[in-house]
Amino acid sequence: MVEPKLPGAVERYVNMGDCYDKEALWPLREEIMSCMAGYKGCYQRAYRCLGAAAEIMEDQRAILLTDTLTQKLAKRAHGILSREIPRQKGALPGQIKQRFLGAVTHRGPLCLYDTALTQCGRVYELTDSCGLAHELLIRLLAGTAANGYNAVVCPDPMAPDRVAHLLIPQLGLAFLTVSAPLSLPEAPHRRIRLDTAADSEVLRHARPRLRFAKKVSAALVDEAVSSLAQAKAMHDDLEALYNPHVSFGLVDQTAQAVWSEIQSFRT
Repeated sequence: MVEPKLPGAVERYVNMGDCYDKEALWPLREEIMSCMAGYKGCYQRAYRCLGAAAEIMEDQRAILLTDTLTQKLAKRAHGILSREIPRQKGALPGQIKQRFLGAVTHRGPLCLYDTALTQCGRVYELTDSCGLAHELLIRLLAGTAANGYNAVVCPDPMAPDRVAHLLIPQLGLAFLTVSAPLSLPEAPHRRIRLDTAADSEVLRHARPRLRFAKKVSAALVDEAVSSLAQAKAMHDDLEALYNPHVSFGLVDQTAQAVWSEIQSFRT
């Protein structure tokens, strides 16, 4: 539901409530209210679990992201930019678009790697279980834009302020982060194992803490997925209650009337 900011002048209301058979739905109100409350509660639990998992993952990054590692990733980014993303003479800075490529769903975490592969034939796979890819990708993104290329930035669905993937369709080049249980559908052009880039001494001292953090964050994500699956089942029950009492013919008529109105403004 969207509330018009300038009703009548720019936008107008489209009342889809007229498409319901209200008399038929009234006897079902108790079941409908139960489904409504149930699936919303499942979503809230899922979001809390994902938020907690993201906080734990941030703790892992804080442990591993030393000054030495930051410098190492900056040096690696500079080498990739020199080799793969040459500066275009006289070009204006590239434009950056943001698109999600992955999500946590009722079927578990997923990433539409095939979508990236249809645009980019050369892929750098960033193997990363500790959230270090962002530090490399933000440097590649800055260099890409500065060198005159448009880019598509794909945020991490668990932490949308962090970059998970970078696509440069003009060059047919992509940098895709991969962590268990996800995998690329085909072999990459190159593979960078970010898990091995951290300081070995830091890893040795922090290994028990990192192991515990990964176990807890994975359990929280699993609980979130379970909650999303419950929400999906309850939403399906809600649709089963509503669908027999919706006039889809009237829905189509309303859509056609709105479309005709839009067309009249274009002419």
